[in-house]
Amino acid sequence: MEPMQLIRFIVGAVFLLLGLLSFLIEVIGVFRFKYVLNRMHAAAIGDTLGIGCSMLGLMIINGLTFTSLKLFCVILFLWFSSPTASHLIAKLEVETDEESVKHYSEKKIGEA
Repeated sequence: MEPMQLIRFIVGAVFLLLGLLSFLIEVIGVFRFKYVLNRMHAAAIGDTLGIGCSMLGLMIINGLTFTSLKLFCVILFLWFSSPTASHLIAKLEVETDEESVKHYSEKKIGEA
């Protein structure tokens, strides 16, 4: 294995591990948070960051090919669609929440 290929493999593997770590943090956040909007936030950030890092790692390992271009197009599509979909789902939750007073009431300083 040439030194340049080894460096590309190591850098790509680091990005893949960062993507997996992001997905792990996302799963922990989704199961740990109690309120649905907090869960949505954890899932949206985890998806965007995790998929981006994973696909970037695959692009680096693969090199400059047509497959890398297709992976980049997938990254662009997911970076535009995932936050938009998460925002729309969260907006629907806010508009249809029957217990919104419990979740959104403002507390004065000093109140528990």
